[in-house]
Amino acid sequence: MIKTDQTDRVDQMPEIDGSRDLSELLLHPGERIDDLELSGLRIIQDPAGFCFGMDAVLLSGFVQAPDGSTCLDLGCGGGIIPILMSAKTGAAHLTGLEIQEEAADMAARSVRLNGLEDRIDIVCGDIREAAGIFKAASFDVVTSNPPYMTADHGLVNPDSRTAIARHEICAALDDVVRAAAHLVRTGGSFYMVHRPFRLAEIICTLRDHGLEPKKMRLVYPFADKEPNMVLIKAVRGGRPRMEVDKPLIVFDAPGVYSREMVRDYGF
Repeated sequence: MIKTDQTDRVDQMPEIDGSRDLSELLLHPGERIDDLELSGLRIIQDPAGFCFGMDAVLLSGFVQAPDGSTCLDLGCGGGIIPILMSAKTGAAHLTGLEIQEEAADMAARSVRLNGLEDRIDIVCGDIREAAGIFKAASFDVVTSNPPYMTADHGLVNPDSRTAIARHEICAALDDVVRAAAHLVRTGGSFYMVHRPFRLAEIICTLRDHGLEPKKMRLVYPFADKEPNMVLIKAVRGGRPRMEVDKPLIVFDAPGVYSREMVRDYGF
């Protein structure tokens, strides 16, 4: 289901006539269905647009959502993080917020494809207006895999869907953190994956909005290379003290995933 807010529900799903497979009904031209190789979950993606990457999978494994908790993913794209978290955590309910109507619709169709309508909602809306969409302090856990690049950093992809996912066109780091701080309850957690080159800015921004960094893990493509991702947890109203986990190494050799990547993430 796609919601325009917390009270309005807009049902855009086709009716099932019994003569066609559900996946056929939910799939639009040019789209494909990918097997997530986890609890039978699948996801609809458009190869011509932005498809989820390793960062989303790693974030979903880094998140700790207590049993019975309510979770929100800011900028959910095709819904990969709420869908993965539905199998990896005991969260009672997950919500995805996505500004692009096409991506939100795709996420909602993936939710239905997996029979998760009672557990996951997709809301089409702007992160910068999240305070007007949801009630303050209404989530136990907030997550985000936001755009990594500032609007003027590097080349912007000509495809608007990919550009919005990669560059801070519709939401900057401060917008994401501000929304998370407003929507997570006191003592609740905010989890994010980002790039290490912005780590100082990330920590300062979190603290500026009352989210205390509590845990961090750097992700390295190879043991002898620089890290290219950082997973970070912050707690609203938490006390100063941050735990730094051991590094996560993705590959032991070119094309060979590390034992941890195979064991814990299924790569």
